[in-house]
Amino acid sequence: MPTNKNALIRYKYLDRLLSDHHHYYDIHDLTEKVNDMLYNDGFSEVTQRCIEKDLNTLEYAPFSAPIKRFNWNGKRCITYDDRSFSIFKQEMSREERNLLREVLSTIGQFDGLDNFKWLDDFKIGLGLEERRQIICFSNNPYLQNSNLLGTLFAYISNEVVIRLYYHTFSDETIRSIEFHPYLLKQYNDRWFLLGAADNDGKILTFALDRIDKVESLPEKKYVPCPDDLSGRFEDIVGVTLYEDRPMEHIVFWVSDASKDYVMTKPIHESQTSIKGEAENKLREKYSQLDGGAFFSIDCIPNYELIRELCSFGKDLIVFEPSSIQDDIFNRISVMVEEYLRVRT
Repeated sequence: MPTNKNALIRYKYLDRLLSDHHHYYDIHDLTEKVNDMLYNDGFSEVTQRCIEKDLNTLEYAPFSAPIKRFNWNGKRCITYDDRSFSIFKQEMSREERNLLREVLSTIGQFDGLDNFKWLDDFKIGLGLEERRQIICFSNNPYLQNSNLLGTLFAYISNEVVIRLYYHTFSDETIRSIEFHPYLLKQYNDRWFLLGAADNDGKILTFALDRIDKVESLPEKKYVPCPDDLSGRFEDIVGVTLYEDRPMEHIVFWVSDASKDYVMTKPIHESQTSIKGEAENKLREKYSQLDGGAFFSIDCIPNYELIRELCSFGKDLIVFEPSSIQDDIFNRISVMVEEYLRVRT
């Protein structure tokens, strides 16, 4: 297909790149990015000279794009001076406006997102009226660094590499890492950031309350995650994945006092009730247990799983595998010893 017939398509790609204020692109970057998009959409690639001509065209009527050029770390970067500008900008339809109003009204009730300045700006611009709260999300108002949610959300959405400063529970020494952020995950009223280390691409998890500072690195090339990280949580409880540990088939009993709770709020999505002949064999083997129900789950053991199983106390007993039974037994034994030590 002749290059001039693709001009409008290239303008669309350039418009998207020039309005991205989270990255600093020079002419080489713009050429590479546009060619990647052309290739993915089945069009022929173009030269840097062609992109330069496209930029010149956008600066004059009928587009009159406010393009600015500036130096950054030795690069001659190119962007829109007005971040809201777009050559394709048009008014939303009434249906789109109503839908967005409802979405923003719902999201705005989530206290964990109250640091999203853009959300307030949207609501003001759309003239959203105040309304009573009709959905209440679980939230820890005392969680440290919850203000980072909006910042990290923006970096992930706009594919920005960051330098992350952090410390651990056991060591207050502040370390830093260049990091490609991919996903924000909430578990047990805490937020976690998942992403890849810049040097080796290994997926790492950081609790937000362990993060000391975040800096953007707009000049660095962002490497998108090749996998769907949400699938990373399918085989675990919580957020800690030990990739060298195998899946375990875990069988446990729950008392009458807690069985309905466990049945309606499964410990893991793989949870199934054990019935029929398999249940009869377990009741015969563990005849000292009265009533209750038997369940099984298939997941990779981690700290969160053991803590969840222990949280039921005497109302939940694990039968297999023996390794998990031993972990729980040891934890309970240490707890008993500590209580015996402090009892008067």
